Amino acid sequence: MSRLDDQDYPAFTMGQAAQILDVQQAFLRSLDATGVLSPQRSGGGHRRYSRRQLVLAARMRELLDQGLSLDAATRIIGLQDELDVARSRIEELEADRDRAAGHTTGSPSDPDVEHMFETG
Repeated sequence: MSRLDDQDYPAFTMGQAAQILDVQQAFLRSLDATGVLSPQRSGGGHRRYSRRQLVLAARMRELLDQGLSLDAATRIIGLQDELDVARSRIEELEADRDRAAGHTTGSPSDPDVEHMFETG
């Protein structure tokens, strides 16, 4: 049952992944060929995709549908992921700071800092 919760478990065949994403299998093959996705292979050599990979493929499709090149879409997703990691780290550091200062609840935030990280 733990596999059901594992975002990286390769549970989906190429056909299932294509159906879920509403794409052609060729789209998934192209992401594999360019190194954007690296699906695991079954014993018979068939591609198997995880939920995390399906999310990435959906993000790629959305950017490509907006007219971006594969390189641009890949770079944007990489930067978005780096930003998410940085935001998580900032939250951890703020929580550590608050604990060290003896606060039991969230700290008042600096509106200028929050404004810098607003999206969309």
